Amino acid sequence: MSDVKILLTEKEMPEKWYNIMADMPNLPKPPLHPATKQPVGPEDLSAIFPMELIKQEVTQERWIEIPDEVREIYRLWRPSPLCRARRLEKALDTPAKIYYKYEGASPAGSHKLNTAVPQAYFNKQEGINRLTTETGAGQWGVALSQACNFFGMECKVYMVKVSYDQKPYRRSMMQIYGSTVVASPSDETEAGRKVLAADPESPGSLGIAISEAVEVAAQRDDTNYALGSVLNHVMLHQTVIGLEAKEQMAKAGDYPDIVIACCGGGSNFSGMAFPFVYDKLVQGAKVRLIAAEPSSCPTLTRGQFAYDFGDVAGLTPLLYMYTLGSEFMPPSIHSGGLRYHGDSPLVSQLLHDGIIEATSLDQTSIFKGAILFARCEGVVPAPESSHAIQCAINEALAAKEAGEARTILFNLSGHGLLDLPSYDKYMAGKMEDYPLPEEILSSALKNLPKI
Repeated sequence: MSDVKILLTEKEMPEKWYNIMADMPNLPKPPLHPATKQPVGPEDLSAIFPMELIKQEVTQERWIEIPDEVREIYRLWRPSPLCRARRLEKALDTPAKIYYKYEGASPAGSHKLNTAVPQAYFNKQEGINRLTTETGAGQWGVALSQACNFFGMECKVYMVKVSYDQKPYRRSMMQIYGSTVVASPSDETEAGRKVLAADPESPGSLGIAISEAVEVAAQRDDTNYALGSVLNHVMLHQTVIGLEAKEQMAKAGDYPDIVIACCGGGSNFSGMAFPFVYDKLVQGAKVRLIAAEPSSCPTLTRGQFAYDFGDVAGLTPLLYMYTLGSEFMPPSIHSGGLRYHGDSPLVSQLLHDGIIEATSLDQTSIFKGAILFARCEGVVPAPESSHAIQCAINEALAAKEAGEARTILFNLSGHGLLDLPSYDKYMAGKMEDYPLPEEILSSALKNLPKI
């Protein structure tokens, strides 16, 4: 077997998802009803989610069977390749070994299809024929559009306005698969109209787009809402990434000292890292697990661990997580998938307990790393994934400085072929960093819900 690309056969694709709640020393605090502030029950969630996903949200069973119909669609791109970045190692002149799991080979071009397919499947099984959702940079919107198309369902996507304008070709892909795409904030919903009344030029945010999608889903019996990150069942579905990576690392006769993935809402990081968290918690593995986020939206590195709404309008349950405040408006960075004020309660709890760690990176640094990676390895990465790349580069250079032979594994969660205007802006010297000022952060955190 080549030590540059490590492959699995279809028979070696995971048959079950891994549920980290079975092994966490401390589970997150329960979600609270937005009106009563009491823990939510299944009946509270059934208006917008199918019962099977609600069960996956709360179960502490370690292994959850992947339905055959879902695995059949997974076979379009899974198992995904694990690659050794030898040319990057050489360019950095580092003793570190660098591996990456490449999720950009999926039809959607990112890891998001890993959860879009089961979410559409479980909704269809319960008689739902229409889904609404939000999307930041568009990867999730494309993935859910494809998944709904696979199962003959309608899909309506509220796309954050700044990305709607910056990334028109992802919008085109959603429309190719039959979805209706609306720039958010829009005048279609009460939540959108309220934002536009306060700021007609609002660039939008994931928190606003979530409010719009949830509002629409709650109004129709034939419509449910689908979320691309943050919630427990989404983290669960993504673990196929790390489960495959563990098998591939074993085939390579290696094991990572460091596992890295970018982090916005948490699905990317969870998918890669949670199976290795199992090794750390249950088997005592000495592995570092690093979530890489933008310095302009530093939820894990500078946020507050508290209850907060997942959306701007306060329609969603309150989640106990690291948050910048649901009213926080992230700068219009090019990593639109990471422009979210909160993070997965599971990821947040693991960080709070010191089981994982987090770092933040400036926008210009991640594009610099992305171009180096592309020139060495031939893959143009999405800006979101480039946070993991730059973090891996930093760790490889630290290994060089220390004279240590470390093994680094990161998740390259999507390609950047539809992000080329962002690369053009960087190469023209027109891209700026947006380090979050303390006064803006403090202001956003002042209005956290009082629980």
